[in-house]
Amino acid sequence: MDNSPPERSRIRNDSPGHGSGGPFEHISSTANETVKLLRSLERKKDRQETGLFLAEGARHAEEALANGWSPAYAFASQAALERPQTRDLLERMRKAGARVLTGTEKILATLSRKDNPQAVISAFRQKVTDIGALPVDGARRFVALYEVRDPGNLGTVIRTADAAGCDGVILVGTTCDPFSVETVRATMGSLFAMPLSVTSFEAFRAWRDKNNVRVIAASMRGQHAHDRASYPERTCILMGNEQAGLPVEVEAACDELVRIPMMGKADSLNLASAASVMIYEAWRAQGYRGANR
Repeated sequence: MDNSPPERSRIRNDSPGHGSGGPFEHISSTANETVKLLRSLERKKDRQETGLFLAEGARHAEEALANGWSPAYAFASQAALERPQTRDLLERMRKAGARVLTGTEKILATLSRKDNPQAVISAFRQKVTDIGALPVDGARRFVALYEVRDPGNLGTVIRTADAAGCDGVILVGTTCDPFSVETVRATMGSLFAMPLSVTSFEAFRAWRDKNNVRVIAASMRGQHAHDRASYPERTCILMGNEQAGLPVEVEAACDELVRIPMMGKADSLNLASAASVMIYEAWRAQGYRGANR
């Protein structure tokens, strides 16, 4: 079951061009109310109130549409309309329900907070999957992140989980926002292909017990190296907070604690790097089943 946050009345779909053919609506001022709304999505509070988030670039928009995400707005520069593929994308966004607008490079730069913005910026409706709806039949691999706080780390883990064919990313406890601009950028489009669940540790533990999912956690107190762990067909890699790792009580609830060997002067790995090592080891243990290259 998908749990999409409710939208507030300030999301407008009453423009002349919405849902119809013909020219796209044009905006020429950064003071426009729709521009203000889209700019506000850089703030977590406004993302929560509207249920929307920003996705920059045509690639993100294509990935979102291909995976059934619902667009609310699409904004493009007039210069971008000269490219047939961009016009086709915008038409498909409009057909999918988006309010499509065009404007100046200045407005795009205002929305993206970058001097060289992408030619297309979209706003999509947030979508998360209830942990009980994650697929657990047959061979499945999941990644769980306990109270992750860095949006770049979260985005990179989502991207890695997608690359390695995982079946879902589970955010446990109080975490950074998976729909922040920084996180979405770091996923490079994988956000739209990866089932994402947000839950408490108690609910995560109940889900693990009910579905016989083996939880393997990376820890400084790991009993052996990560490549000696047992990765059965239904496995979940659990990674802790960037600064504090996993609480003792959370580690005690895991099936196995492992450590990633190190040799140099560094005493730890970046969370995203450590998660990547674990994710790929779990896949290697299953013979890289499903690899397409």
